[in-house]
Amino acid sequence: MIYQKQSRYSVDEVDGPLRAAAARHKFGVLGVLDMTSTLRNKGIELGEEVRVYDICNPQAAAQALGENLAVATLLPCRIAVYSSAGGSTIAMVNPTDLFASSGLEMTSSLAAEVQRELMGIIDEAAG
Repeated sequence: MIYQKQSRYSVDEVDGPLRAAAARHKFGVLGVLDMTSTLRNKGIELGEEVRVYDICNPQAAAQALGENLAVATLLPCRIAVYSSAGGSTIAMVNPTDLFASSGLEMTSSLAAEVQRELMGIIDEAAG
């Protein structure tokens, strides 16, 4: 259900390669949620770095939404990057599993294609 790769690079060091890999795979980074900073602003010290990247391939999103507008509840795709021993972990929930468990109708080949691209992004960003 979760695809993840270890990287010897820190969360900060993974940022550039992740953005570049996303662009090569025709995904854009819509935003980054810095969970560590967000919690710190609420008076909670997490002690580790955690970022969540919202990314999107506009063509795939348009196709999925064209099949079922309720797919919007599962968009955009998310990749988490968090501190781990010796570097960081880059992870995502597999789109094929996410869509299968949602009960939403969608072409399984589209979810599989998006999953392959996201795995490629993670693999490249991990170094």
